[in-house]
Amino acid sequence: MTDEPEPSTHEVRAVEEALEPVALIEQSGAVVRTGLLMLASGTASYRVKEAMTAVATTLGIDRARHHVSFTDIASTSHRGRIFRTEVAENREFAVNTDRIARLDAFRRGLPARMTAREVHAALDAIESRGALYPGWVNAVAAGIACAAFAVLNLALPLEVLVVFIAAALGQFTRRTLAHRHFNIFGTVLVAAAVASIAYVAGIALVNATGEGLKTHAAGYISSVLFLLPGFALITGALDMAKFDLRAGIERIAYGTMLTMAAGVSVWAVSVAVTLDTVPRSDAGVAFGWQVALWAVASGVGVAGFAVMFNSPWRLAVSAGVIGAVANTARMWAVDAGMPVQAATALSCLLVGCLAAFAARGGRWPVITLSVPSVLVMIPGVAAHEALVSLNGGDYAAATAGILLVVLVVLSIMVGLVAAKLVTDRDWAFGRT
Repeated sequence: MTDEPEPSTHEVRAVEEALEPVALIEQSGAVVRTGLLMLASGTASYRVKEAMTAVATTLGIDRARHHVSFTDIASTSHRGRIFRTEVAENREFAVNTDRIARLDAFRRGLPARMTAREVHAALDAIESRGALYPGWVNAVAAGIACAAFAVLNLALPLEVLVVFIAAALGQFTRRTLAHRHFNIFGTVLVAAAVASIAYVAGIALVNATGEGLKTHAAGYISSVLFLLPGFALITGALDMAKFDLRAGIERIAYGTMLTMAAGVSVWAVSVAVTLDTVPRSDAGVAFGWQVALWAVASGVGVAGFAVMFNSPWRLAVSAGVIGAVANTARMWAVDAGMPVQAATALSCLLVGCLAAFAARGGRWPVITLSVPSVLVMIPGVAAHEALVSLNGGDYAAATAGILLVVLVVLSIMVGLVAAKLVTDRDWAFGRT
């Protein structure tokens, strides 16, 4: 019996690799990584599939099939009679519109052929790009957006200032916890509590000077609206419209759970104070000035949300203009007597069309313009009042409030889906 030496690890691996389709494995890995980067940036699942398919084609893969949900990806790549299936999990749920735009530009500019090494190099350059703005700018943007919400909700000037400070503190808290990988629902609970407490404390501090402000629900709710999971809800609706039901349901469920987490903190803090829920009137303002105020507040609010989502400033300004036009039209229509659901659906149709025009030629992904533009239309005050009524046992008022919120959110989704049908032929007639 011959005493032969044991093969080295390197030799074993060389033999194993000789038996495996190494090139296909590398190509499949590049395809899956592309999908994971897009999914972790907050874009819709159908866009993730488009990008993965485009990369697979440029790599020379014969056929590629992808299953993309909110939390995982399963991808199968075929070349001839061999195939490779990979499964990957996503645990990052932040929104980064700059990365979405760069990944979309990468997809649109793919050459006829690339190697897996070249794809990874391009993805490395995109992934290594940090946030466009420092943390304090991100917090200030959230404060500005929420302060603009407060203006639209008829808050008084000092209330608007308090909302700005409270929302900025809340967003800074959320960003800090998120960067430390704290549980996302715990992060929302803490951030909502910080913003709510800061608002109540701010009003108390102002009243200590003799102002006599009431802690009004309009300002109180405006201070936490930076927590609205708009991207999850809107991309979920778009996925469901493409019959990607699992991804859509998961996104909407995720958005609903985040909203409930914020609502719990907001309600808990409100138990300790008395909120004034009496509707305010703008009857003393000339109509022309009122329209101008709607337009400025809407544009500033949308631009603030866009910056908070890490949008380049040109994109943020474009989104602000779209939001100013569409939301002013919506508020004008509601003021003229149109049902809020109809006005919201038509305004969101306008948002989608304007966003498609601004994004023409692949300048930006449409979703990076449309989602910030519609966030100002979500009825946050009505949602809080419904929660308070539910806790107080006034189930009739709670049901009416919840139905109003649901109908408005559905109107937003219907308007944006209708806009996609009108403006995007590939989306409307492509395979679901």
